[in-house]
Amino acid sequence: MIIKSYEVNKVNIKDYDIFLFYGKNEGLQNEIIEKNFVTGSKGSINKYEESEFINNYETISSEILTKSLFEEEKLLIISRVGEKIFKYIEELLNRNINNIKIILKAGLLEKRSKLRNLFEKNKKLLIIPFYEDDERTLTAQVNEYLKKNSIKLSRETINLLVERSSGNRENLKIELSKIFYYSQSNKEISFETVKKLSNLAENYGVNELADNYLSKNKKNIIKILNENNYSDDDCILILRTILNKSKRLLNILENYRKNENLDDVISKTRPPIFWKDKAIVKKQANTWVLRDLKSKMYQINEVETLVKSNSKNTLNLVSDFIVNY
Repeated sequence: MIIKSYEVNKVNIKDYDIFLFYGKNEGLQNEIIEKNFVTGSKGSINKYEESEFINNYETISSEILTKSLFEEEKLLIISRVGEKIFKYIEELLNRNINNIKIILKAGLLEKRSKLRNLFEKNKKLLIIPFYEDDERTLTAQVNEYLKKNSIKLSRETINLLVERSSGNRENLKIELSKIFYYSQSNKEISFETVKKLSNLAENYGVNELADNYLSKNKKNIIKILNENNYSDDDCILILRTILNKSKRLLNILENYRKNENLDDVISKTRPPIFWKDKAIVKKQANTWVLRDLKSKMYQINEVETLVKSNSKNTLNLVSDFIVNY
């Protein structure tokens, strides 16, 4: 059964055991999982990546199918799924699954995807596509957050936050949390204050850092790191901005394999690439090959995991990773 992301609260989640969340908007996926599945959960929560799940399928499936009299409903979250997991989900559907919710998280899935078709045609399964945020949805997110926390910002300041979020709601959440903590001891929050809080300088910000990383311009990377007052709190924003731009570049490279005209591919990219950014994106596309970029994206996720588990010297960790691309 297919529903839109905004319809989640209109369905009874208890009626379904297995869910497929797919699409580029990972931030919204995480929000819905946290709000509707994780919060209030009294059972165990287990997280795997597809490869880990497949390699340990016998052990994990045995645990899934074992019902405990003393444990509340389990939650199993499997990330980065693709077609490889299809046969394992089919097998689980043919067996008796009790007392567990299984959430599959995927990126883009084409219409011919067997996994996507399985969920779309089976009324016992729930599938939700997650489309990229645009200026309208991100602005709505800011307004909702500000209203909930009784914070007042000018329209100009809200536009700045949306513009600097790189189209990523998780980046935006990080910036909003900084504003929230500042607001606890300061009633007035000006445009200039938000610019300083976000650590995004006029000349070189996180976007420029990400662009120079993907252009493999070590000289500029070092210059940007030296000229900005980044802190440990900015590490997740930096990594996710690079990852977000890497995903866009990956899409461009994949389409470039099918179309020999790189300029056409860049022009047709959605969301559209701003005209002044097209030259650097073209340079990036000529700098990377698919295999290396995919490997680097995996490394970025690994570094983020390290940052989350280490509260000290995370800026040094991220800086070393970026400089030594």
